[in-house]
Amino acid sequence: MMKLLTKLPDYVVGISASGEIDAKDYKTVLIPAVDSALGKHKQIRMLYQLTPDFKGFTTGAMWDDSKLGFTHLKAWEKIAVVTDAQWVANLVKMFAFALPCQVRIFSNSEIFEAENWIVA
Repeated sequence: MMKLLTKLPDYVVGISASGEIDAKDYKTVLIPAVDSALGKHKQIRMLYQLTPDFKGFTTGAMWDDSKLGFTHLKAWEKIAVVTDAQWVANLVKMFAFALPCQVRIFSNSEIFEAENWIVA
């Protein structure tokens, strides 16, 4: 399940994800939030938190994540990924080179640091 983090500026799309994330989460929460932010700003930032009870992504969700990232490739100004799942951190590190923006990984205990970094 995904939910929007609402206390961030409108140029930051903040998402908190828990349980198993599927394509419906992307289609009903994340993609509309990104489209809305891009309607107001040429470039946006993203804070993507995978909470401690995050279980994983379905294949459809991983596909939608890839499409979203590369469809709006030049729209990303900064991306913060907050996770305690080492396999996710490793994937982010592996693909960060393909993104033309700063990408930083934080643990869930560093959520406030991630919020401060993404808005600075």
